[in-house]
Amino acid sequence: MSKSESRSHVLITGATAGIGYELAKLFAMDGHNLILIARDKEKLKEVKKHLEIYNINVDILSVDLSVDSSCEQVFAFVDKKNLTVDILINNAGVGSFGDFSSIPMKKELALIDINIRALTELTKHFLYKMVENENGTIMNVASTAAFCAGPRMATYYASKAYVLNLTEALNEEVKNKGVKVSCLCPGAVNTGFQNKAGIKKNENAKKNIMSAKKVAQIAYRDLEKGKTIIIPGFKNKILVIVNKFLPRVISRKIIFKINNG
Repeated sequence: MSKSESRSHVLITGATAGIGYELAKLFAMDGHNLILIARDKEKLKEVKKHLEIYNINVDILSVDLSVDSSCEQVFAFVDKKNLTVDILINNAGVGSFGDFSSIPMKKELALIDINIRALTELTKHFLYKMVENENGTIMNVASTAAFCAGPRMATYYASKAYVLNLTEALNEEVKNKGVKVSCLCPGAVNTGFQNKAGIKKNENAKKNIMSAKKVAQIAYRDLEKGKTIIIPGFKNKILVIVNKFLPRVISRKIIFKINNG
């Protein structure tokens, strides 16, 4: 039996940097074969080279998940190689920053396509097969933003609320069918996401940013424990708890002030 057949396969989107890359390393070190999805083909090749030192198979696919046909490309790639995805990590995500009325529609729709549409398509496709096999794990990456409304990042916060609610509902549906669906909800992470989204953080806010490596370690540990909602960092857990008791009108005013810098 080849190593490709004898070990589980983990499919990770957004796998060339940040949390996705750190999770890929952790799975690789534990002997899991990898299917890595990202836009940058050259970075994928570099990551593949780095991770193959762990004596695993690393398959890579360059695809833009904001394109309608992107998920079909992923499915065709997996089927052509006759691979079974035992673990799916929906990590790919983008943000947008500014007043909703001023952000270009194209940018908002690309966010929705990546954060919501692609995540939903990938989850539905592989969850069906996992339920059929009575085995599998899915982790969808949301954010602490999922727990509140986010003025000046309205679409991003709303997209992460969708991810959290979808994940909780699916886990309830399949928890007795041999499948686990978890949601990772980190706070600010040092991944370059902030700069890409156009977010400027003050010095105090920067102090609370966690490293992608630390977030991945916590996520990996709690995923093995079977936790449904994973919130890395004590401060982030406290913020989520406090937010539950705040009237929404106050919560959104606080977020508005924070997002205004």
